[in-house]
Amino acid sequence: MKKIKCIVIGASGYTGAELLRLLVLHPHVEIVDLVAESNAGKEITELYPSFYAANLPALKKLDEVSFEGIDVAFCCLPHATSQEVIAKLPRNLRVIDLSADFRLSDTALYEKWYGPHQAKHLQSEAAYGLTELNRDKIEMARIIACPGCYPTSALLPLIPLAEAGAIDKSNIFIDSKSGITGAGRSVKVNLLMSEANEGVGAYALNGHRHAAEIIENLGVNVSFVPHLIPMNRGIISTIYVKLNGTVEAARKVLVDKYADEEFVKVLPEGVAPSTHQVRGTNYCFMNIFAGQLEGYATIVSVIDNLCKGSSGQAIQNMNLAFGLDEKIALQQTALFP
Repeated sequence: MKKIKCIVIGASGYTGAELLRLLVLHPHVEIVDLVAESNAGKEITELYPSFYAANLPALKKLDEVSFEGIDVAFCCLPHATSQEVIAKLPRNLRVIDLSADFRLSDTALYEKWYGPHQAKHLQSEAAYGLTELNRDKIEMARIIACPGCYPTSALLPLIPLAEAGAIDKSNIFIDSKSGITGAGRSVKVNLLMSEANEGVGAYALNGHRHAAEIIENLGVNVSFVPHLIPMNRGIISTIYVKLNGTVEAARKVLVDKYADEEFVKVLPEGVAPSTHQVRGTNYCFMNIFAGQLEGYATIVSVIDNLCKGSSGQAIQNMNLAFGLDEKIALQQTALFP
């Protein structure tokens, strides 16, 4: 078949590098250009020597790119920057955005959490890219807004349970912990090895931006607290819910919902997921357990924040949008140890 020609905008960050790590394995994709404004003129191997065997194009500025024949653009840019860039891209392109700029259908809600939105006119063209739960809209959308990493880990178990009426939606508490790559590649004092290692800390205690995404998709308020843990990649979300029935019934909802899904696995009864089980993969492993309080349950959901929580899900969405098998280039098993 004809290869899908793509460009990666923001190729020099962690999500851009993770995207390239996976795309070089894709038999139906040709990587035509890599964009990184501050590193234009450099080879990608100057930033990531692991790509020496990949034969990738040099980094360039966006205004140096010819869009003739390009099918899809991956935008791995920070929020606010992404919307401005996407607004200038040719209208015939499919766009897969890894920022927060088009995740919230309510642009007023976006502005409350992120600041001014300069491309509101494009929001109607965007679909929320939580692949397993929004395929029909993703297939047709010009802009696919890939979910945040924290919301991916939380919404995959919570949405089916909420829709089935298996949990009390007014009583949801989400405790999430992420590896340091979730904070990006820029130099920050609190992310230095000597600052972050051998410690765990909560942050954004008065409200994290990803809470808006979780709340909009569930339709109810939740309590969400993120933590930074001293590992490179991975997210574990421990979620406390009040049941409307039994934990066995709730578990059956998840098992039935994801029985035919490749990338979401409900583990055997009694087995607790951990981040090392999904490191470097596009999988979400989850399970549900009876809570210590009667009538409550504890859900544990794990993903790799850079893969299922970002770049892997982006490729899964591209596969879906172009009529390909969603699994292509994404069936790696976890890196262990």
